[in-house]
Amino acid sequence: MSSFDRRVFLLSLTALAGCGFEPVYAPGSVTRDLRGRIAFLPPSDEEGFALVNRLEERLGRPEAADLTLAASIKIREQAVGFLPDGSISRYNVLGELPWQITDGDTVVLDGREESFTSYSATSTTVATRAAQRNARERLMVILADRVVTSIMAQADQI
Repeated sequence: MSSFDRRVFLLSLTALAGCGFEPVYAPGSVTRDLRGRIAFLPPSDEEGFALVNRLEERLGRPEAADLTLAASIKIREQAVGFLPDGSISRYNVLGELPWQITDGDTVVLDGREESFTSYSATSTTVATRAAQRNARERLMVILADRVVTSIMAQADQI
């Protein structure tokens, strides 16, 4: 590493320290205290199960939950690839997830996340259904990770 690179690196660290940067999972941080405090509404379908599963991985299973996270999954599919005979060869799975964290009847945090994944429609129905299910599950992981990122960024408001 040249001396110029080291100076840039050290100046970057100094700038981060000066702006109030704090690691999310640092001992004593607000976000570390959230683990196990958020309960999730029971899932009603496969996508909801995948979402809650990922949220529990990231935020911990509710132990002494005093907060509740409610989310409303909205999914739609869009055909984006076509074969010369006009049949569809590729789909985008678009997801929208409005969510809110409540403490009793009081809304503490809320937000709305969006993302998409894709899958190929192959020649067999079984393979296409498996690819569709996998794309929807991947979408739930992406949306759950975005919810967790938003919660961590705003944890001081909880």
